[in-house]
Amino acid sequence: MAVPRHSHTRAKVGKSRMHKYVKNVHSSVCPKCKKPVLSHTVCLNCGFYKGSEVLDVLAKLTKKDKKSREKEIKQAEKETGKEKSIAEGASKK
Repeated sequence: MAVPRHSHTRAKVGKSRMHKYVKNVHSSVCPKCKKPVLSHTVCLNCGFYKGSEVLDVLAKLTKKDKKSREKEIKQAEKETGKEKSIAEGASKK
């Protein structure tokens, strides 16, 4: 087993530890359901990527879960529709 020949000073240890930390993950917002998503990945909540459905999220859910998820998706679509109409109304003025 290897044994260090000289002990490391606090400064030397601190300098090497300076770069060992967890970095923040930058996430974007899904345009369909408004949930946080890692960039360049499929949204696990709604299954959409770049405006098209890639995953069928509702396929593996039970009947009860599927119904509640569909309700959430419809509610999110209504909210985005309202925001778009408000933005269009503001831009026409």
